[in-house]
Amino acid sequence: MDLKKSRRFPNTYVILSILIVLCAVATLVVPAGQYVTAADGSVSFERIERAPQTWQVFSSFYEGFLKQAGIIAFILVVGGAFWVLNATGAVAYGIDRFIARAGKYDRFVLAGLAVLFSVGGGVFGMSEETIPFVGIVVPLVIAMGYDAFTGLLVVYVASNIGFSSAFLNPFTVGIAQEMSGLPLFSGMGYRLVCWALLTAALVVFILIYASRIRKAPAERTVPEAAPGTDRRKTLILLVLLVTVVLLVVGVTCFHWYMAEISALFLVMGIVAGILGGFGANRIADEFAAGAKDILPAALVVGLASGIIVILQNGHVVDSILHGLESGLGDAGQTGSLALMYGTQTLINLLIPSATAKAAVTIPIMAPFCDMIHLSRQTMVLAFQFGDGFTNMITPTSGVLMAALGMAKVPYEKWVKWIWRCVLVLIVAGFVLLLPTVFIPLTGF
Repeated sequence: MDLKKSRRFPNTYVILSILIVLCAVATLVVPAGQYVTAADGSVSFERIERAPQTWQVFSSFYEGFLKQAGIIAFILVVGGAFWVLNATGAVAYGIDRFIARAGKYDRFVLAGLAVLFSVGGGVFGMSEETIPFVGIVVPLVIAMGYDAFTGLLVVYVASNIGFSSAFLNPFTVGIAQEMSGLPLFSGMGYRLVCWALLTAALVVFILIYASRIRKAPAERTVPEAAPGTDRRKTLILLVLLVTVVLLVVGVTCFHWYMAEISALFLVMGIVAGILGGFGANRIADEFAAGAKDILPAALVVGLASGIIVILQNGHVVDSILHGLESGLGDAGQTGSLALMYGTQTLINLLIPSATAKAAVTIPIMAPFCDMIHLSRQTMVLAFQFGDGFTNMITPTSGVLMAALGMAKVPYEKWVKWIWRCVLVLIVAGFVLLLPTVFIPLTGF
């Protein structure tokens, strides 16, 4: 027997299937319950009839696909559009030209991109929008002599750092402060400090990691460009640039989401194919090839969503949340803050949606903070950190699975590589929370 094969780490599909089975077992032993919101806005927890999930472990895959149909369709369209773009040879041509001009300054490019994506996460909650950028940046950094993990650090992790420590994000800070009765975006000064410290730490980590894994120039491989004139390829790259600009403007000014973004990149793929001299059949064939290439990521998103389906249909999500929140108890301000932060972090593994999590936890934790004389601003910051850091590792995050699919990095390989970084971020988050026990976050 090959010992290496027998000890192989389970692949993503096996890991997610095991989690689905474990969640189904939980519905057999955990009492069912739900949170109920009264007319006055108060939230209470009540027990309901148990709904064990047995054979539903097999239907959860289908229901998970329906639940995440939007993001699955999104990554299939984006994957197909980028395949058409790559087939023109314009991306390879652009990468070659960029590397020739960047030269020894390529690490400044990595740092600048990381800061840019962190700003996106901190200002407008950049999340799903990172998926197409992964498809652009990862091939670039690989051609520069780095690896796919470097590209994910620069785009996905950087936007998550910004999202977690956001100072203007309407989807975390805005919602949580509104539900807590706090002035919108108040306490921004300290949040800016947190964002700057965490972003600076990430940039330093990226530069250290990049310097260690960078290939020697002789080992670098730049993709071969397809036949075609430089002028055509330049025009196609201009189309890509216009697409990125429209994406940023659409998201920030017109609240575009996945439907509009997928339409934008579909148009980009079609226009790129036409400029590349492709006929209608060639564009369709290349698009289908791209969708086929990204299909494993779509399957993972559907399977991961099945975990939440089992827990929700078994009516145990609220029961688990209630058990976590009941553990807050009387532990003093610092102890209660640690428990509150830990609870939000654990809850994020079950409910990746910031809006849904806020609706469940904020109405309970806000009055609790008043009882122990802890600032509600502190609670909001704990909510932010708890909502963000574990997004980089939770299998129930459709955005994570889609980003890994675009970068062609298996989930199990990513977890083995990133878990220490996530642990460090969680600890750093608590350290940044401690001063707020003594310094109220009011005003700017």
